[in-house]
Amino acid sequence: MKKIAILTSGGDAPGMNAAIRSAVRMGIHLGYEMVAIERGYQGLLEKKLFTLKTTDVSDMLFRGGTFIRTARSEEFKSEEGSKKGFDILKKNGIDSLIVIGGDGSFKGARSLHERGIKTVALPGTIDNDLGYTDYTIGFDTAITTVMDAVSKLRDTSSSHSKVFVVEVMGRNCGDIALYAGLISGAEEVIIPEIEYDFEKTVENIKRGFDRGKNHYIILLAEGAFDPFKYTEKLQKRISIPTRLSVIGYLQRGGAPTAFDRLLATKMGAEAVRLIDKGKSGVAVGIKGNKIVNVEIKKAINTRDEIDRDLYDLAEIIAR
Repeated sequence: MKKIAILTSGGDAPGMNAAIRSAVRMGIHLGYEMVAIERGYQGLLEKKLFTLKTTDVSDMLFRGGTFIRTARSEEFKSEEGSKKGFDILKKNGIDSLIVIGGDGSFKGARSLHERGIKTVALPGTIDNDLGYTDYTIGFDTAITTVMDAVSKLRDTSSSHSKVFVVEVMGRNCGDIALYAGLISGAEEVIIPEIEYDFEKTVENIKRGFDRGKNHYIILLAEGAFDPFKYTEKLQKRISIPTRLSVIGYLQRGGAPTAFDRLLATKMGAEAVRLIDKGKSGVAVGIKGNKIVNVEIKKAINTRDEIDRDLYDLAEIIAR
């Protein structure tokens, strides 16, 4: 019986378990033995492999995180580490691998593909920073979490007439801040991709409170500015009490939304179908509500572009 291994690598993202569940059940349906690699590439180097049965993924659709766990591995990034991982897979009779993670995980999948392992990558990251796909697994859940947090912070902001700076994740991609800012009604969104005018923010805050506004929410992408320094600088320029709230790792956790469950389920099943058709070195994505696949090299190199129209819309309707 042919074997397909599956691992999750890098930061966890809601929906990873749903993707694993779908891949495992589709694989078993097509006659494969499904093997989990615990703790990503590091677990591969440590030979942490075990067989997954249909019952092992029961109820995983609803759970956040990744039940096969994840980790980062500096060792695997080296030529020696990649070769060691390849040898372990071959010794265990595994010639196909599904990798769920971000761009770093994709690079690992590419290295194994180049050594002869059939690999398919799925975009599992809350950052939504892979340009070849419209959405990544976990992104929708993350912005929903931020939306809920901002709604609660607005209650306090309004009650005390305060300004809140809310830092969100995303590394150098501002999608979480932009999308969450729009759906939560934030007054300001600051992202690394768009040039920022600090004086304009000061003016907008003063004007807003002068006309009777009793709250002001600023969503700050982590890749834009140091949140502590920014909040301190802002407080020095306005008389209104200003507070910082760093949502942090809450954005990674929680049960996946309906959208992430559906997306992950579609992608997990498609990964197995591609392997069954002999495909390798590809990444699964979604474009225009259609599941697609591209070469991993293209997936890694496709630059993520911010939606300028969405940013302009957020600016217009937030005032």
